[in-house]
Amino acid sequence: MSEHVTVVAVVGPTAAGKSDLAVDIALRLGGEVVNADSMQLYRGMDIGTAKLTVDERRGVPHHLLDLYDVTRPATVAEFQQLARDAIDDCRARGVTPVLVGGSALYVRAVLDRFEFPGTDPEVRARLEDELAEVGAAALHRRLAGHDPAAAAAILPSNGRRVVRALEVIELTGRPFTATLPPRRYHYDDVVQIGLDVPRDVLDERIELRVDRMWQQGLVDEVRLLAAQGLREGPTASRALGYAQVLAFLAGELTEEAARDETVQATRRFARRQHGWFGKDDRIGWVPFDADDRLERALTYHRRS
Repeated sequence: MSEHVTVVAVVGPTAAGKSDLAVDIALRLGGEVVNADSMQLYRGMDIGTAKLTVDERRGVPHHLLDLYDVTRPATVAEFQQLARDAIDDCRARGVTPVLVGGSALYVRAVLDRFEFPGTDPEVRARLEDELAEVGAAALHRRLAGHDPAAAAAILPSNGRRVVRALEVIELTGRPFTATLPPRRYHYDDVVQIGLDVPRDVLDERIELRVDRMWQQGLVDEVRLLAAQGLREGPTASRALGYAQVLAFLAGELTEEAARDETVQATRRFARRQHGWFGKDDRIGWVPFDADDRLERALTYHRRS
């Protein structure tokens, strides 16, 4: 493996333009893109995840897209291994890997010295039984009492992650957030580039993106995936937009309400992304709409 191939990561909130910038960087450096969006791992989840089309990838090889059926669960630990394997393969060939994604947990799991706490089948089973009995919101309230920081970073509807956080707290006797490692890179040479978008502008971009997804046929995409078992998928069924359209198809929401809830949920997620990435002082920030944003991004790369 080449010890002198920089690992580049493009991070920031949803709708900031990360995927396009990652392709620009890969083209300039002769690199390849490694996806760090957990929902883009799923086949058929294209419109709602804003997955780049083959044409939009502009000939740049992309890793970790379209790996799973929508019924398959996905874990951060499994993703860590997949992404590191892809990055190691790129570096072994002297190719710059460009990791791109908006989840700080997924990005950190790949870039940092990040080991996952163990699990206990009995504790996990008991918590999952509670989840089925009382619901995710009730367990989320319990988590907030034990670890407010973890609760703030996990959606109240994300039962699997709430259960995992409570499991780690029970097994370690420490807050879930205390198990997160200090920010030390796993790789010898890493550059993180963040796209900075003012909040009011980002709110508008998110609404426009959701409108565009509806126009492109998100409802039909979800209807097709529902026939393939999307509702039973413990990970894929919770994706932003997909969960809301599933509720519409089930008669639980009007289509307009599903669209509006998608906008609001995505805005809330974007605010959490700002909080997560804003705490990492290793990230070099670039205005999302700068005419020379590629050159600014490459300036960070040249400094490495």
